Amino acid sequence: MPHPTTPSMPAPCNYLLEALRPADRSLIEARCVERRFYAGDVIHQPGDNLEYCYFPCGSALCSLLVELDCGTEVETVLVGREGALGGVVSHGALPAYARARVVHEGDFLCMAMADLDDAKRQSPAVACLFARYADCMMAQVFQSIACSATHTIEQRAAKWLCIAVDRVGCSEVPMTQEQLASVMGVGRSYASRVLQRFKHDGLLRTRRGGFEVLDAAKLSHRACGCKDRVDAHFESVLGGVYPAGSSRSTMM
Repeated sequence: MPHPTTPSMPAPCNYLLEALRPADRSLIEARCVERRFYAGDVIHQPGDNLEYCYFPCGSALCSLLVELDCGTEVETVLVGREGALGGVVSHGALPAYARARVVHEGDFLCMAMADLDDAKRQSPAVACLFARYADCMMAQVFQSIACSATHTIEQRAAKWLCIAVDRVGCSEVPMTQEQLASVMGVGRSYASRVLQRFKHDGLLRTRRGGFEVLDAAKLSHRACGCKDRVDAHFESVLGGVYPAGSSRSTMM
């Protein structure tokens, strides 16, 4: 992916960056550029060298997908304004394992990995924050594996929809039935039946290219407890880091 060329000094709505003191945050923001990605855009493919780190801002939301031998894509982690894509643990450009696809369009701050590594060397606070965030990302992966193995399609679909609403900050979820089935690793007919039940019960309605959640509270009661478990781990590991009043809902 070509390096963006327009320098940017925005005031991003990315909680990971906002957790840093101004001096530490400036080490990152001063070397970032702003890019706009749209739903369906692929930020990196498996095997691509991860030369840049991306910080989703505002309602921007990405899904990390693993492709199986049969061609099915299964979602492993969702990353929104609470985190970053690439450079979370590793130092230097390394090949990507998963496909990063944009679920909800928005602005991203893009930083070269070499610059990020330099910021980590200059600031122990930056390095520590990324290490703690890496621990929380692993918690999401662990919980996602357990969730896929034990919970029903209805519970998982409700969980995903609730998470998406939290992250994008509105009731509209920009995903088709086919896309929802794909990221859950189930057949379209199974996902369709679950969504029809949700519609019948007044929890959501379909819109062109996505869904509108009508009753998030009732939908959350149909979800499994995996989101709450990951939220609790984020609070334990990164508690008090995010700005007061900010949503700390996390993705899996």
